[in-house]
Amino acid sequence: MNKISTNSLMSFERYLTKEEKSRATVEKYLRDVRSFFRFSNTGSISKEQMIAYKEYLTDRYAPASVNSMLISLHSFLRYIGQQDCCVKLLKIQRQIFAKEEKELSCQEYQRLVKAAGNTRLSFVLRTICGTGIRVSELEYITVEAVREGKAVVSCKNKTRVIFIPATVQKILSKYIKKSCLKTGSVFIGKNGKPLNRKNIWRDMKGLCSRAGVARCKVFPHNLRHLFARTFYRVEKDIVRLADLLGHSSINTTRIYTIENGRLHRDCLERVQICLMT
Repeated sequence: MNKISTNSLMSFERYLTKEEKSRATVEKYLRDVRSFFRFSNTGSISKEQMIAYKEYLTDRYAPASVNSMLISLHSFLRYIGQQDCCVKLLKIQRQIFAKEEKELSCQEYQRLVKAAGNTRLSFVLRTICGTGIRVSELEYITVEAVREGKAVVSCKNKTRVIFIPATVQKILSKYIKKSCLKTGSVFIGKNGKPLNRKNIWRDMKGLCSRAGVARCKVFPHNLRHLFARTFYRVEKDIVRLADLLGHSSINTTRIYTIENGRLHRDCLERVQICLMT
């Protein structure tokens, strides 16, 4: 068992930054490591504690979330030379359909936009869902990008172009004029800096009761999933969708195009009708 100091976490943070991890990723890794030490309540780490923590997480979170938190911890353990304390990740069977209770529908999205009214949040919702960008990429939607109809995103040594459809351009142009913006990020806070993802998350949750949409469905990344499902339903082009979403693997994109179980049941019913005729 080894005692872990605050300096180790600070050093780990510097290491992640040098590895060019995004700020959001760095914060997540640190948050997951701190969560473990709150659980152990000793400032120490051992294989036994890791096993107990894995069981603790498994009782409280979905398997994918458990693995995500364990991966953060494993990165830290390898950094401090304690990889022998790593535990096995949970085995997750690939889902063939999405959970209907967590899938945001087009109708629910429209109710959220309506509930947001003519506020900044309404324009944020329409921008994310209209382009399929990650919430962390929102800062790259600048006044200049809106004029050109495309934004260039640079992150983790990767550069990609986000196209802004004419309808979204028109919407954002109105917002830019209304906000008297001349240059830089379109969505900024009172401090003049790009909006913080936590604030966007909080504001979106505030729409739930007014829009009549379950809280578990309302978060920025679900807008990206809605864009992906809608695009694939219309175009049936997963390769182009992968490019638009900035995925390096189509296997990742497939997760975004998974439909809910109701549609699978409908398909099975149509098969039964064909078999009986």
